[in-house]
Amino acid sequence: MRWSTYISARDDTDHVALVHEGVLHGLASPARLIDLLGDDGTQLSEAAQRARSDPWETVAVDAATLRAPIPVPPSIRDFMAFEEHVVTSTEALGHSVDPVWYEMPLFYFSNPAAVLGPRDAVAISPGSQQWDYELEIAAVVGRGGRDLDPARAEDHIAGYLILCDWSARDIQAAEMLGMLGPAKGKDNATSLGPWLVTPDELAPRRAGNAYDLEMTASVNGRSWSTGNMSAIYWSFGQLLAYASRGTELRPGDIIGSGTVGTGCILELSRVHGSEAYPWLAPGDKVNLQVTGLGAIEASVTRGAPVVPLR
Repeated sequence: MRWSTYISARDDTDHVALVHEGVLHGLASPARLIDLLGDDGTQLSEAAQRARSDPWETVAVDAATLRAPIPVPPSIRDFMAFEEHVVTSTEALGHSVDPVWYEMPLFYFSNPAAVLGPRDAVAISPGSQQWDYELEIAAVVGRGGRDLDPARAEDHIAGYLILCDWSARDIQAAEMLGMLGPAKGKDNATSLGPWLVTPDELAPRRAGNAYDLEMTASVNGRSWSTGNMSAIYWSFGQLLAYASRGTELRPGDIIGSGTVGTGCILELSRVHGSEAYPWLAPGDKVNLQVTGLGAIEASVTRGAPVVPLR
């Protein structure tokens, strides 16, 4: 199943829809996809039957105003689970990979209030001159839990979607000198979508620690990034298990994979030079695609001016 959240032209409010053959099969209720989570998938299956047999409305995907599938998630944990990205980006920031990365999957909390839909414009963080995209996949928690077993934790995943962790690299590098963060370098925008794709859809592509899903990014029509989800070092079962250690995962929580290898400008400019891969600027068009998960298409816009603290 593929699920979306969209704004209906009939009543100008959010609705949940099953996506089938290029058409959204909208439901009158519930308005939030998160309200169909929390169990073993039974609620999603029953809702899919209603959407197929008696949709509230049908809308062509290309004509729909899409929101993030989970517009305001309870939390966003963004990991660094791809080794190639960790090695290259850490060196780009002037450091070496600490052995701790191979002992535990590291993450930071992002900002649920900054979630954007898959076609929304993205404003550069105030004051940033080094604006970057990050090509990622995220799992959406379907069934909550605490202290999960890595071998069974994937049973708690409702589905997967594309995540773009927009990053102000100059702000990120400066604030992390203070031994905290990333914070303001990361909390301006996170794009999610376009669909929540249930695990059964991806099962035939199982490979490595994840799935054989090609991940690509282009800027202004030029191919920049190419990777594959199957290259992930830490599995999503391990990510959920670590995230749940000593605390409660809740339905709708977002668990980001971190950037796939070559999946950001920080890496590309480090390896190939900043002239070949410049930082994003107002007017740039960024397209992120993942096999089976759709695409995020975002226009970069000018950010707000910096408001001085003193």
